[in-house]
Amino acid sequence: MNSNPAYSNSNGYYAQPPQHQRQHHHHQGMNRVRRGPRGRSRDGHGSDIRVSEATKQPEGAPCTDFDMAYFHSYAHVGIHEEMIKDRVRTETYRAAIMQHQSCIAGKVVVDVGCGTGILSIFCAQAGAKRVYAVDASDIAVQANEVVKANNLSDTIIVLHGRVEDVDIDEEVDVIISEWMGYMLLYESMLGSVITARDRWLKPGGLILPSNATLYIAPITHADRYSESIDFWRNVYGIDMSAMLPLAKQCAFEEPCVETIVGENVLTWPHVVKHVDCHKISLHELESVTTSYKFKSMMRAPLHGFAFWFDVEFNGRAIALTNNHAPSQLPNNHTVEGQQRRKRANPSDALVLSTAPEDPPTHWQQTVLYFYDPIEVEQDQLIEGSVTLSQSKENRRFMNIHLEYASGGRSFVKESVMR
Repeated sequence: MNSNPAYSNSNGYYAQPPQHQRQHHHHQGMNRVRRGPRGRSRDGHGSDIRVSEATKQPEGAPCTDFDMAYFHSYAHVGIHEEMIKDRVRTETYRAAIMQHQSCIAGKVVVDVGCGTGILSIFCAQAGAKRVYAVDASDIAVQANEVVKANNLSDTIIVLHGRVEDVDIDEEVDVIISEWMGYMLLYESMLGSVITARDRWLKPGGLILPSNATLYIAPITHADRYSESIDFWRNVYGIDMSAMLPLAKQCAFEEPCVETIVGENVLTWPHVVKHVDCHKISLHELESVTTSYKFKSMMRAPLHGFAFWFDVEFNGRAIALTNNHAPSQLPNNHTVEGQQRRKRANPSDALVLSTAPEDPPTHWQQTVLYFYDPIEVEQDQLIEGSVTLSQSKENRRFMNIHLEYASGGRSFVKESVMR
């Protein structure tokens, strides 16, 4: 445990030291890492696959070593197996495609980050005239073989490269992508969707999903804390309390990706960020800040904060309007900074949710635990702010700065999701 007092906060927690002084700790909550280096990439390319020569590269979009490592991680079949086996994810996407079949049939589609090509194939089954399946990972080689095996080579064109680099010589009617990372914005893959939108999408074109919302809520999780921390107080009759500071750091220094349930959540969630995929800019993704104020619904120890997200596939109404004309917010539009008790008019749009009360997904929830819990009473205020920003070291990493106060005490916790 880094005991440098320069990083100590008023409550004895340790804020994150500079990244070059830190080591990455593997902890229990991250035992299902979807994003990140997993396995080796494969060399060689299929004879029919189109490979980008990187002839176009917009200013400000260099391909870094971190990007290459990220792309290589997606060459491993396990990461795609986990995503495809997530039935909530995959079946919701298929349902969304079929729900928007009238907007896809006979149209040109681009699939950003196509992976194995499954969403591209769903679009072809929905009657798309042409689908550009784009992926910078070597999994594109296998995607091309999958396309050929399903006799769809005349419809689906696999492009092996970044959306910043590949060439598509026509405007497209539809963009589809499964771009969401942990905490929605981890990985910064949404930037690729924005780039594809700005390069190729026709005015009034369809983007699936069309909207996304990130939430935060305070949680209590005594079992998790006991399992990771209180365990050390008595180990086979031996007092190992001296291990507690290190155990807290190793277990809770970094965000934990794990499954919680509705009973763990102390209040209605607060909206951190609402994303309109038709309008959001790359600049908006660099840093997101919100202030929150919760009132606890029960007396319980406050162990930390959980983040989750949902995405909506309500692009049909948007696609029928002119993107350049002023648009009205849909009835169920979520305003940042507000608490959301439940989705309004849930039948208006198909929703993929990762909320604790909904069926579990491979995204689970992301939890930022405190080193020591805070006892809160029913109706006690919990307030503060959170800032999520792209790491300057690697834009696919996320810096988290959390300020929180309750019962007259104020704290700060800093962490990096990497």
